[in-house]
Order: sequence, then C-alpha cells, then structure tokens
Amino acid sequence: MARSKSSNRWIKEHEDDIFVQRARKQGYRSRAVYKLEEIQKKDKILKPGTVVVDLGAAPGAWSQYARQALGQQSGRVIALDILAMEPLSGVEVLCGDFAEAAVEEQLHQLLGDQRVDLVLSDLAPNVTGEASIDQPRTMYLVELAMEFARLTLRKDGDFLVKVFQGEGFNSYFNQLKKQYKKVITRKPKASRPRSREVYLLCRGFQPDSADE
Repeated sequence: MARSKSSNRWIKEHEDDIFVQRARKQGYRSRAVYKLEEIQKKDKILKPGTVVVDLGAAPGAWSQYARQALGQQSGRVIALDILAMEPLSGVEVLCGDFAEAAVEEQLHQLLGDQRVDLVLSDLAPNVTGEASIDQPRTMYLVELAMEFARLTLRKDGDFLVKVFQGEGFNSYFNQLKKQYKKVITRKPKASRPRSREVYLLCRGFQPDSADE
C-alpha cells in the first residue's frame, strides 16, 4: 500500500533529524536519549549508587543511558514497560503494566526493602491527532506515574516526568509542587520545538505532604 504524503513527510523528517542520526552513530536505541542526557548534564539526577525505575522504558534508550551514567557496578536500573524490550546489560527489565498489582508485586520482590532514588517517566499514549482525546489520555498516564513515584520513592527522591501542556497541566503541576521541594520545567533541545511536551523535574520528595 502506498504511503500517504504526511507519512512520507514524517519519514523524511525523521531520517534528516540530527538526533536520530547521532543516536544511530552512538549506538543508542532512540533519539530520546538526548533529552535525558541534557537534563543529566544540567541537573545531575544520576549519581553513583542511584536506584532508578524507568517507566515506559521501551525501546530502552533512557535505561541504556542511565546504566552508562551510573557505571556497570553502581546503583540499579529497572526498566518497566507494557511492551517487550530487548535485554540491556546491567538493566533489570519487567514487562507489564506498572499500574497492575502483579507487576507492582514483581517490582517489590526485586527491590525488597530498598527504596527508589529516581523515577523516570517518558510515557506517552498512542496519539490520534485529536487533542480532546490525546490530552486526557496523556494526563491519565502522568497521574499514574505520579502515584507510582509516591509509592516507591524514598524521602528526598526525584521524579522526572514528560507532560504535554494543555488541559489539566496546571492542576498536575500544582499537585507536584505539594509533594516535592522543587519542581522545574525543562524543554531539552531534542524535544521538537512544535511539540507541546515538556519535562517536569521534581526534586526532594516529601512523603508526608504526598499523603495529605
């Protein structure tokens, strides 16, 4: 079947993208790695010994970068996704819906008494192009990610989440401000300018505030 003009346009744009080309040369699984890399260089969220859970990890670029940033013998990187993901050296992979009890139990068994230092979420739904459908779906996912972080982070842990600006964004931002000491908005260069996505870096989780 012949591709549509819009499909051909997207493919050309993707192939011409400097971050796509760089990811291929450097052996990363997707261009998204450069969003995390920029935030890491600016905010130093990955430190020696950090225990990381990466939500919506597939195809694995963020987990791949996190493992490299920590070094093979330091900390832990646990990748969670409903999609199957090719193994990564030094990364523990869980396949399933992180909101389901069975997957939560698997994670609990992996962690034992260990608390998480950093939750990463680059989650996004399959988009339809209709904002009235896509935005609520997106906000639902980021609400789930926020709740996951609330249940797993240690005190003063960090949460990095992709959010699309639109209906529900301000309310979500205000909820995060109640749970963390600081919430910073980041728009990495690898995030396409026309995209409404931004990353909220939430630092210093306060469990008592989150339970109110």
